[in-house]
Amino acid sequence: MSANIAEMERRRAAAALGGGQKRIDAQHAKGKLTARERLDVLLDEGSFEELDTYVEHNCTDFGMENQKVPGDGVVTGSGTINGRLVYVFSQDFTVFGGSLSERHAEKIMKVMDNAMKVGAPVIGLNDSGGARIQEGVASLGGYAEVFQRNVLASGVVPQISLIMGPCAGGAVYSPAMTDFIFMVKDSSYMFVTGPDVVKTVTNEVVTQEELGGAITHTTKSSVADNAFENDIEALLAARDFFDYLPENNRSGVPVRPTSDPYDRAEPSLDTLIPPNANQPYDMHELIRKTVDEGDFFEVQPAHAANIICGFGRIEGRTIGIVANQPLVLAGVLDINSSKKAARFVRFCDAFVNSDRHLRRRPGFLPGSGARNIMASSSMARSCSSLMPRQRCPRSR
Repeated sequence: MSANIAEMERRRAAAALGGGQKRIDAQHAKGKLTARERLDVLLDEGSFEELDTYVEHNCTDFGMENQKVPGDGVVTGSGTINGRLVYVFSQDFTVFGGSLSERHAEKIMKVMDNAMKVGAPVIGLNDSGGARIQEGVASLGGYAEVFQRNVLASGVVPQISLIMGPCAGGAVYSPAMTDFIFMVKDSSYMFVTGPDVVKTVTNEVVTQEELGGAITHTTKSSVADNAFENDIEALLAARDFFDYLPENNRSGVPVRPTSDPYDRAEPSLDTLIPPNANQPYDMHELIRKTVDEGDFFEVQPAHAANIICGFGRIEGRTIGIVANQPLVLAGVLDINSSKKAARFVRFCDAFVNSDRHLRRRPGFLPGSGARNIMASSSMARSCSSLMPRQRCPRSR
């Protein structure tokens, strides 16, 4: 019995050490936390319950049978954020570059399955080079299973992805299907393939930041929602953001005690809107003076800034807010702002069921591109999904 306990403790220590102290030091030298350190910041202290700590890969090719690390490059389990249940997985870049193997994928699949069974959100901390090439098709099949669960969980439980390192290939397909993506400036990247491959195939010279950095994805492509300065700032923002989200599509929005009275008067709103219709004003000011305690979490603030999307609270209950921003393009709707708003409204339709629209705009952006009108119509369709549906009379 003592020998078994000693072996378990040895494996526990090996799992905690991941790829070894040298690789941990290299991770810290880049200004990045390890997989377990990230979970310590994200979750309530002492709340993490780990699953499959001692799982190892089953690959026997290319000498991989001699390179086994308990946990196989991903830490999975459940915990709480401000007392609310959440399922998490955190990829460990110190173990085979965080690459996904068959067993690695099974651990993630188990977490997502459990989250859907109990109706709890899923947060993924992604730091992976993609599929583990030594396992070939087996690792690609693992990605297919993860993608399938992303689809099944869509609209059922909230899914949040934090990109914490250079992610490529399959490691970015899955986050792209989740509801919200947070990135870290200068250390996290999302691209299908890296700059070297792009140069080989197309002869185009492009940097990692230009190809898939946090600024690129939060300003141009709109793949990511927010970019933060470092790991800790991103993780703390995720904790704050999590408080706005319901546990699932049936639980209703969370209610937080507030000292802000429901009948609070705000005289400054009387003079916020200028008497001249051609004079802009900042819609952020109106939003923060309307919601509880001025607490507003904006998503995609750097993309299509002519429309504002985010979460706030009224009487302690979460609401989704969509507002035209007169300071940018006079608040007109173009294709980017329409897509941004439609995507946000669809999430609110699935989970929040409480959406507020603040409008003051001259209309659609004119020009030769009819796509602006088409995109705006897609937003209108998304908004119409929030309207009460009338029952059609039964034909006789």
